[in-house]
Amino acid sequence: MIHLENVSKVYPNGTEALNNITLDIGKGEFVFIVGPSGAGKSTFLKLLIREEKATFGKLSVNGRDLINIKKRKIPYLRRTMGIVFQDFRLIDKMTVFDNVAFAMRAIGEPEKSIKKRVGTVLKIVGLEGTENRRPRELSGGEQQRVSLARALVNRPEILIADEPTGNIDPELSFEIMKMLVAVNRRGTTVIVVTHEHELVRKFGGRVIRIAEGELDSDYFISTKYNPQKPAPKPAGDESAAPPDDDDKQQTDGSAEKPEQNGSSDKEGGQQ
Repeated sequence: MIHLENVSKVYPNGTEALNNITLDIGKGEFVFIVGPSGAGKSTFLKLLIREEKATFGKLSVNGRDLINIKKRKIPYLRRTMGIVFQDFRLIDKMTVFDNVAFAMRAIGEPEKSIKKRVGTVLKIVGLEGTENRRPRELSGGEQQRVSLARALVNRPEILIADEPTGNIDPELSFEIMKMLVAVNRRGTTVIVVTHEHELVRKFGGRVIRIAEGELDSDYFISTKYNPQKPAPKPAGDESAAPPDDDDKQQTDGSAEKPEQNGSSDKEGGQQ
């Protein structure tokens, strides 16, 4: 689904943000991207959504060559993705309903479909009944849920969350992460950039650490939320409830790490 081969990114001022990154992310994976501030995490995401173009190497997402893709086709690439931002990026003059519906209207979906789908995703994220409220009337956690609903509304194949818990309190962070796990369990590939070590240890999954622009380590943490390599279910159905805290599938703590690389505990602050 996502393939990088010897990918480097050098900005016009000479800054080398990424150097010789090679990795694959498969359909249905749950992936944390971690690393210290300035390591290249944000650049990595910008390459995936083609906000930036790789300077060297090969990069493809959903079968599209992102090195040679034509500009007019980039919007079609992004329609296969949902993006959750740390700063929410909601339009304050719009209602909750219209903020979520915006992504569907942008691709010309009929209003009847929009009304049904928006209602469904708002229920999924626990915001049923808030359709007519404005973002400024919501708490930070509620605004992040609206951002998540907007990312889900077009049934993306890939969900990218850039520091999704950075502006909300720990309890709400936990709830947002459980929702992302529930989405992943329905087959959607989920990529989460974070600097919060506790969430990584708690929820597990594949952990890719970037340091000084290079792939520092790539390992899997098995937890009750992300058991070792679960078989993904069909994408597009996010109706599963978030996993319950008392789920007894597996206790936290078991992890697989390559011996030659350091732990993600070496991470620095937020990028």
